[in-house]
Amino acid sequence: MNLTLEALHILDAIDRKGSFAGAAIELDRVPSALTYSVRKLENDLDVLLFDRSGHRAKLTPAGRELLTEGRHLLRAAAELEQRVKRTATGWEVELRIVLDSVIPFEKMIPLIAAFDREGSGTRLRFSCGVLSGVWESLLNGRADLAIGAAYSGPETTLMTGGFRTMSLTPNAWAFAVAPVHPLAKLPEPLTASQIQRNRAVAVGDTGRTLPGISTGLLSGQETLTVPSLKAKLAAQLAGLGCGHLPRSLAAPHFASGTLIEKQTQEIRPPIVTQIAWRTTGRGKCLKWFLNRLADPAVQQALCGD
Repeated sequence: MNLTLEALHILDAIDRKGSFAGAAIELDRVPSALTYSVRKLENDLDVLLFDRSGHRAKLTPAGRELLTEGRHLLRAAAELEQRVKRTATGWEVELRIVLDSVIPFEKMIPLIAAFDREGSGTRLRFSCGVLSGVWESLLNGRADLAIGAAYSGPETTLMTGGFRTMSLTPNAWAFAVAPVHPLAKLPEPLTASQIQRNRAVAVGDTGRTLPGISTGLLSGQETLTVPSLKAKLAAQLAGLGCGHLPRSLAAPHFASGTLIEKQTQEIRPPIVTQIAWRTTGRGKCLKWFLNRLADPAVQQALCGD
């Protein structure tokens, strides 16, 4: 192969310094060695890379195109070198984290900021799922760590032994309706039949291959299915349906009067949520997050009011 990373480094230095002499000083080489390398590259590629008619080393259009694209290769090579070094020290190149919709991404920001201070260089990639879709991400290898996974997971995760879990602090939920909703003026506690006659707003399960999970819905109840908890909140604020919301999400709206909390005869049991991860993951980044997520104060910050 005619083109090498060393040749690209030389072109980059000459362009930045404006001369072969300046580049030679930066690279700790003699100018004649750089001249030889450039001449050889020009002969190998059969193109002229520098216009030598002036006092300053100036790239030709072909040389500029080569250097522009070549700098992408130099950056990629530098990143690859760093990733190899990180892997050798036990830090993952990337950690993929899937959040259930009950965990707002904004609540992860303090954890991310704390992790950045470690200076590990591990890339974090976040995605979102709902109910069985969170477990599916783990099972299909699209995620290494799940936060807020509902219940204990499908039998597949329990039978293979390839996953471990840690319980999260349960969310407190409240049944909420807008002031204009028909249930708003009914006496409390609301019966199941009263609720069943009104449309519920539910966040749709994002799973595609695992059996779907639904929570808080009554048999035969009409349902408006939305993509996220924020969308569910917006729909209930607009009076488009009723349903349970995390108390931390609904509390400001209870205080302002834009939502009304209603007591129900049937108390919704808390949804048991989990932190789950693949047992094959032994990297320092995963261990760092698991250690922080085991802290009750961190769990309260993620799930509490």
